[in-house]
This record gives sequence, C-alpha cells and structure tokens, in this order.
Amino acid sequence: MSTDVTAKSPAPAPPGKSSGAAGAGLLQLVMDGMRRNMRQYGMLIALGLIVVLFAVWTEGDLLLPRNVSNLVLQNSYILILAIGMMLVIIAGHIDLSVGSLTAFIGSMAAVFMVKNDLPWPVAVILCLAMGALAGAAQGFFIAYGGIPSFIVTLAGMLIFRGLTEIFLEGQTLGPFPEGLQKVANGFLPEVGPNTNYHNLTLLLGFAMVAFVVFQEFRDRRRQQEFSLEVPPFNLFLLKLVALGAAILTLTLLLASYKGAPIVLLVLGVLLVGFGYVMRNAIIGRHIYAIGGNLPAAKLSGVKDKKVTFLVFLNMGMLAALAGLVFAARFNAASPKAGLNFELEAIAASFIGGASMSGGVGTVLGAIIGGLVLGVLNNGMNLVGIGTDWQQVIKGLVLLAAVGFDVWNKRKVGS
Repeated sequence: MSTDVTAKSPAPAPPGKSSGAAGAGLLQLVMDGMRRNMRQYGMLIALGLIVVLFAVWTEGDLLLPRNVSNLVLQNSYILILAIGMMLVIIAGHIDLSVGSLTAFIGSMAAVFMVKNDLPWPVAVILCLAMGALAGAAQGFFIAYGGIPSFIVTLAGMLIFRGLTEIFLEGQTLGPFPEGLQKVANGFLPEVGPNTNYHNLTLLLGFAMVAFVVFQEFRDRRRQQEFSLEVPPFNLFLLKLVALGAAILTLTLLLASYKGAPIVLLVLGVLLVGFGYVMRNAIIGRHIYAIGGNLPAAKLSGVKDKKVTFLVFLNMGMLAALAGLVFAARFNAASPKAGLNFELEAIAASFIGGASMSGGVGTVLGAIIGGLVLGVLNNGMNLVGIGTDWQQVIKGLVLLAAVGFDVWNKRKVGS
C-alpha cells in the first residue's frame, strides 16, 4: 500500500525581504572581495579619503584646477623616482643614492647647457646616459661584487653629492634653455574650437578611460584563463567605475585650467610602459621572482645577477630623468638639490604596497603612494600646518602603511 507524500514548496519571500536579502548579499560579496584584495584597494581608498578630507578642510581649495596642476608639477620628479624605486624594492634591494644622483645629473645638465652652450636635446641624452652608467656601476658591485645594496648606494649617495659640489663649485647655476623648461613646466598646446575646456586634454582623458577599461578586462580574462583567483565581478565593476570617475575628474580639472602638463604625459608613458613590463614581460616576472624567493628563482633558471644589474641601471636612468625635470622646473642646478628625495621615493613605494621582504608591489602602487604624500604635503600647506608637524604626520602615515602590510600578511598566513 503506497502513500502519496506531497512536498510543500516554500512560500515565496515578500518582495521587500527578497530585495533586501539581495542587497545584503551583494554588500557581503563586495566586502569579501575587499578583504581578499585589501593590499590592492587599501591605498586607493586611503588616497580618496585624504583628498576628501583636505577638500573639505580647505573649503575646496585643494581641488581648484590651478592647484591640481601645481600638484602634478610639484610631485612629478618624486613620482618618477618612485617608479624606479618600486622595482628596486620588489627585487629585494634598496637605493639610497637617488637623491644625490638627481642633484648630480642636474649639475651636469647645467654644466653642459649653461656653461658650454650645448643644445638641450643633446645634453638630455648625455645626462640620461650618465645616469644609466651610474646605476650600472652600482648594479655591478651589488650583483656581481656581492656587496649589499644598502652599502653600495650609501657610498653612491656620498660620492654623487660630493661630485655635485665639485662641478657646481658650491654655487647655483642657471638658467636653462626655454625648451627644457617647457618639458617640466609647460602644458599641451590648444587645438580645436573654443569649448571653455582644453580639447586635447579632454581627448586624452577619454582615451585613457577607454585604455584602462580595456586593460582591466584583458587582465581579468587572462587571469581566468590561467585559473587564477579574480575579484567578484561586482567589485570589478565598482573598481572600473571608481577609476573612470577619478580619471575623468582629473581630466576636467586640468582641462578647465591650462590643460595637461607635458610632464604628466611623461609620467603616463612611464606608468603604462613599466606596468606592462612588470605584468607581461619575462624580465618583470624575474624581478618578482628574485625578490619573492631568490633560491627558488635561481633553481628555476633566473639569471638573478643580470636582473639585479638591469634594475639598478634602470633606477639610474630614471634618477637622471628626475634630475632633469627638477632642475628645469626650478630653472637652476643647486648643490642642495635632491635632499631627502630617496626617502620620499622609498616612502611612496611602501605606502603604495611594496613589501619589506621584496617580491610584492606594482608600478601603479608607487604612483598612488607618491600621490598620497603629494596630497598630504599640499593639503597641509594649504591649511597652514608647519613643516615640523608635517614631518611627524608623514612619518605616522608611513608607519601605518608598513604596519598594515605586516598585519595583512599575518592575517593571510593565519
């Protein structure tokens, strides 16, 4: 004798509860993704909060178009150094000489262009070559001589500072040719009809948004092809919206003043180029490998000495570029130029997500870390905070960033 048992289907949830549950589920998904990608998004959120804080504190002065342009110009050379320093730290090393090398290249540029009337494009090439040679010399002692990078670059810091004093004879030397000054202080030219905005800057901003969206989707697809973990799609879209909004806001601010500074294009080329190298090129993966686990990298066939040598050669060339930009911006070479630049670049790298143990970090993170310091400096100047307290606050920010990195590692390990 059989008994029919009819399963009762659960009653549908009321519309209000269903939508509320969906919203709570979406929020939980976003929060889980944020926890798994805290290193990637933490500094972006911190930068946004700092900008909002000082925008309110200065009653909007921080985000005035002219101030935003000055913010880019004032921090361009630190951002250039931070890109190179990030690669050095990822490889498991440190470079204390970049500030002195920046000053030395600025002094040589002045000797070439001011004293000897050398055409500025030729002088720029010579200075970049000298920076690469200086970086290669330090890289040789570190990679092939086995001397710790701390010692080699500390010696380099003293040598380059002394050479700067020798070549400038203790005096400030200038002015520089107008063409070089425009690279550091100039803006893109006006084109097209009068729209109350800088048309070329608007065009570049929209192109940048399209490039970022394309690159993010491409990277996500490649990670999925290799079965790597990717953030939830909702969080991924939120990231794209935030990046697009930030780029468009910066674009409109710059376009409503004089347009994009030329040095910003230089930074954009460096960001895209080095970002591609670190994500996709073999040398980029080798830099991560030797910084993350040197013995394993050697067993895998990575030529660690060659990679280390190239990393410091690259750092020297970027330090030379920063020196040229700095000297041209202030239209003079000074024996005291570049003081504490190495500390600013190191701080920007660690704030941007680099790890003390090496093997971790991104080029974009270096830019974000540099912008955090730049906005802090600019904002504190606008509200009248003294330089003494500014140093204290920046030190606390650096300590908090490194402490967060240590806490995050322990949490992931547990």
